[in-house]
Amino acid sequence: MKKVDIRRLPTGVPGLDALLGGGIPEYSFNLLAGTPGSGKTTMAHQIMFSLASPDRRALFFTVLGEPPLKMLRYQQQFPFFDAAKINQSIKFVNLASELLDGDFDRVLARISAEVQAFSPSLVFVDSFRSVVQSGATDAKADGLQHFVQQLGMQMTSWLATTFLIGEYLTPEAESSPVFTVADGILWLSQQVHRDAMVRKIQVVKMRGQAQSLGVHTFRIGGNGIEIFSRAVVKAGAEVSIGGETRLSTGVPALDEMLGGGLPAGYAMLVVGPSGSGKTVMATQFLAEGARLGERGVIAAFEKSPNQLLSRQLSTLVAGGMVGVINTRTLDLSLDEILSDMVSLIERTKATRVVIDSLAGFELTLASVFREDFRESLYRLVAVLTGMGVTVLMTAELEDQYSALRFSTYGNAFLADAIVMHRYVELGGQLKRVISVVKVRGSDHSKDIRFFDIGTDQITIGATLSDYQGILSGQPEVGRQGPRN
Repeated sequence: MKKVDIRRLPTGVPGLDALLGGGIPEYSFNLLAGTPGSGKTTMAHQIMFSLASPDRRALFFTVLGEPPLKMLRYQQQFPFFDAAKINQSIKFVNLASELLDGDFDRVLARISAEVQAFSPSLVFVDSFRSVVQSGATDAKADGLQHFVQQLGMQMTSWLATTFLIGEYLTPEAESSPVFTVADGILWLSQQVHRDAMVRKIQVVKMRGQAQSLGVHTFRIGGNGIEIFSRAVVKAGAEVSIGGETRLSTGVPALDEMLGGGLPAGYAMLVVGPSGSGKTVMATQFLAEGARLGERGVIAAFEKSPNQLLSRQLSTLVAGGMVGVINTRTLDLSLDEILSDMVSLIERTKATRVVIDSLAGFELTLASVFREDFRESLYRLVAVLTGMGVTVLMTAELEDQYSALRFSTYGNAFLADAIVMHRYVELGGQLKRVISVVKVRGSDHSKDIRFFDIGTDQITIGATLSDYQGILSGQPEVGRQGPRN
């Protein structure tokens, strides 16, 4: 038996083709289902306007939903709407009059006649499910059930890619025969959690191709629907982290403390109290990379780019050596954030990434995602390091003096290396000290050393143990000079 090759049609919805496993199978019967207001009709229009052409015409039936004129009034605000295609490549048919007497056979006959007359390659029916919610009698409900069954059977027989659009509550709660007949089922929903609303999409079913599992977030923006697939590490991805290649942090003494620099592909966590120099160290890390010809990306979760960037780094941003992602907008999902980061990394071929800071990252997430912050952070770090980039993250850690902690949120296990900033009170002054807590798979310094923050740079000096020399009359630490 000869194998049948099924053509996959690009949907025109950013992120959807990857979710479906390459696009919509041609001649398939698909169900766009979900809760009211979740974006079903917008997605249907976006797919239709993207695919429709003189050689691939589309029929859009309105059963009991919005009248076509009202619907088009709002849909034409999106850039994917092309008025030139109306009545040429795309035809809208309102079936409201056929439904007035509840004669579903008449509706089915009208649909069949329109399909035969227009010979479409794409057929959309929106939205049959709302008939049930209009107060139909039991007899009409039985007629609707028969209508759905017959419509599903006819749609599968047409040489057209078809979409049935309907309102449902949850996929698990439905037993409609259309779920069995459909080749593909896309489930759209919107969740309200406290003061945040998040839209999600799930590919419940897609015959003949490997779709992306799980629930994914999407937004309806000025350009229409954009889907952000769930961030996962690709199976079979080979990432070699052996520590052979070391990256300079831009602070020679810190490179020495790390055992020769930060191993490429590692995730390093820089923790410390407010004002201890975490952001300065992060920007110095990027500036050093730019000096060596390595591009970088910085995600500003806490400060605006103008507040975050030093004069030196601002010059590098202007010169294209460092890309900036401003993520101060609230109620984002991890997948949205990571999509922007991965896109910028791939576009600029960046090898260094800074996330400043984890506290700001948590606040940026919609409240529904903050409860799973550790999981979100784990996926973020896994995907970025899986790409082979080296990541530096900053996190504010309250200095309690009497207690020693290495990270917030119990996330120390995510980092391959941890550098800690602290304050110590000596001679009536607060002094900054730095130490390397761990470097996975590598020897590192155990010293605690003083450091100062100058203009756009950190200077590391003597060890804390050298302070004993002060008590015995030796020259003060500040007069010994920096060791880098």
